[in-house]
Amino acid sequence: MSNAKRGGARRESEHQRYRADVAAYVAAGGEESVQRVITAVHGLARRMNQWYAHQLADLDLSAGEWGVLARLATSGDGGAMTPSQLAEATNVAASSMTHRLDRMAQRGLIARAADPDNRTRVLVTLTGDGWATFKAAIREANLVESDVLAPLTHAQREQLASLLEVVIAGLDEVAPG
Repeated sequence: MSNAKRGGARRESEHQRYRADVAAYVAAGGEESVQRVITAVHGLARRMNQWYAHQLADLDLSAGEWGVLARLATSGDGGAMTPSQLAEATNVAASSMTHRLDRMAQRGLIARAADPDNRTRVLVTLTGDGWATFKAAIREANLVESDVLAPLTHAQREQLASLLEVVIAGLDEVAPG
C-alpha cells in the first residue's frame, strides 16, 4: 500500500526537491544558473554527509575523529602535526582537541611524540591502525561516491571535476560576508 493510500505524505524525490528549491530561489531574485549549480552542490553535499555519518558510525568514529584522521593523512609534513595545528585545521578549541586526541590515542589511532626539532612541542601522527581506518573509510566512501557519479561518463566526470576545481581555486578571492 502506498504512503498516499495510508494517509501518509509521499516522500519528495531529490530531483523534485532540487527543482522546487531552485524555483523558489529564482522567484526570490536569484540568478537561475547560479542557483542551479549551488543548489545542486549543496543537495549533493547534504546527501553525501548523511551517508558519511552512517559510515563513520559503522567505523566507530565521530565526525571530529574523522577530521583528525583525514587531516593527518593528507598533511604534507609526513603526516605529523601539532595539536594546535589540528585544532585550527578542524575548527575546534585546543582543549577539545586534547580530549579528542586522548580518546584516539587510547584506541590506537594516533601517536604523540616530542618534536625532535623542538622538544617543547608534541607531534601527532597516524599509527598503523589509524592508517588502516583511514583507508577503510576511503574505500567504503569510494563505492558510494562511484555509484553517485555512475550516470556520468568518464569524460563528463573529468569535465565536472575540472569545472569545480576552477570554482575552488577562486574561493580564496571571494570575500566572506
